[in-house]
Amino acid sequence: MEPQTKTSARALGAALKPRQLTMMGLGSAIGAGLFIGSGAGIQAAGPAVLISYLVAGTLIILVMWALGEMAAANPDSGAFSVYTAKAYGPVAGATVGWLWWIQLVVVIAAEALGAAGLLATIFPALPVWLMAFVFIVVLTAVNLTSVKNFGEFEFWFALLKVAAIVGFLLVGFSLLFGWLPGVQSPGLANFMGEGFAVNGFSGIATALFVVAFAFGGTEIVSVAAAETAEPARSVKKAVRTVLWRILVFYIGAIFVIAAVVPVGSAGLKSPFAAVLDAAGMPGAATAITLVAVAALLSALNANLYGASRMAFSLAERGEAPRLLASVSKARVPVIAVLASVAFGVVTVVLELAFPAMVLPVLLNIVGSTCLLVWTSALLAQLALRLRADRDGTELPLRMPGFPWLTVFGLVILAAIFTVGFIGEDSRPQLLSTFGLVAVLAVGCWLNHRSRKVTAPIEASDRDKPVLID
Repeated sequence: MEPQTKTSARALGAALKPRQLTMMGLGSAIGAGLFIGSGAGIQAAGPAVLISYLVAGTLIILVMWALGEMAAANPDSGAFSVYTAKAYGPVAGATVGWLWWIQLVVVIAAEALGAAGLLATIFPALPVWLMAFVFIVVLTAVNLTSVKNFGEFEFWFALLKVAAIVGFLLVGFSLLFGWLPGVQSPGLANFMGEGFAVNGFSGIATALFVVAFAFGGTEIVSVAAAETAEPARSVKKAVRTVLWRILVFYIGAIFVIAAVVPVGSAGLKSPFAAVLDAAGMPGAATAITLVAVAALLSALNANLYGASRMAFSLAERGEAPRLLASVSKARVPVIAVLASVAFGVVTVVLELAFPAMVLPVLLNIVGSTCLLVWTSALLAQLALRLRADRDGTELPLRMPGFPWLTVFGLVILAAIFTVGFIGEDSRPQLLSTFGLVAVLAVGCWLNHRSRKVTAPIEASDRDKPVLID
């Protein structure tokens, strides 16, 4: 894991600022899954869902430390795909890269339609299909101009979400402490007796599988590190700053919701709005809907960025058509951006033409991708760190508690997979994702078999990006 400046970092430039990377890491974990989907975990486990969130939060801290260590030493737009290739060979690396790319382009469609659908509940006169395409066009334009513009959009998106969480926590704890005039505090009655873990250990385990996906997206930080000035310093700051904030925001928000909204309540369908309604805040549902729309658009923006950079990296390594490695004068992989968004647009069109027949199937297939990406990251860090320690290599950022914390992260992932395979609802999703992995692995292996052996390219030529007007 020798520190070095990667080809992709030079080809793409280094326009992202440390503050943008830090907020990107924070904002990527605060999405619609928290604002809307957190009620599902509470429904499954009751207030004991806090245990599920603590376990899942611990896992994502370990994954971010592992990715941060590797990204600080080797900033590359292919991130965990490149690190997996270094540790276990090019076929494994390419498989992980294509798996993540497919997930992102499918999710782009889901986020565009989801944001449009939520906004339509406030402005029903606006057609969902039109809003979805407007969102895609605008954010594609943002990604095509420069990475600096992308970073600035993500910074303000993340700042909005963080401000919403902070405001929610202030209102929520004021409600619990009885500081709101004319509003009675619900206290901590929901945490007492058998109501704390309404379904026992099985409920906590089921919720763990559900809530783990809420942290999906944090891996984007390792991809963006390649386009950040002073990547080693920026990554260290991002990792150390983001970790405790994620836990404070998530655990704090879930604690408030679990204390205020009882299990079985219809309010768990929109838990943040339910808490604000209980606090007597007017317009709560509309406010949370708008924040959720912003969260989905932020995720769409970040996922388009991540998909294009992964496609660029795969092309650089000969795992995708070379054209995808073309960059504009602004150092943006234009063809990779357009190719990535094209798959999202096609999915949106198919979903609109055949409602509930295309997108649910695709989302089921890629539903567990983030778990496999996190597994690959921990396995790669385990191998590369052992190699670096054996060779006496100095690393800019070292994950503490190695190798035990890395192994602990893998144990948590194994537990999540086990729970998923036991559950009748989650088992088909896992099997579908593993089937996709098998298909991709065979395709990547065949690609390596068929590629012609070429003479080594001079480093000076390899470092020159393909420029397009």
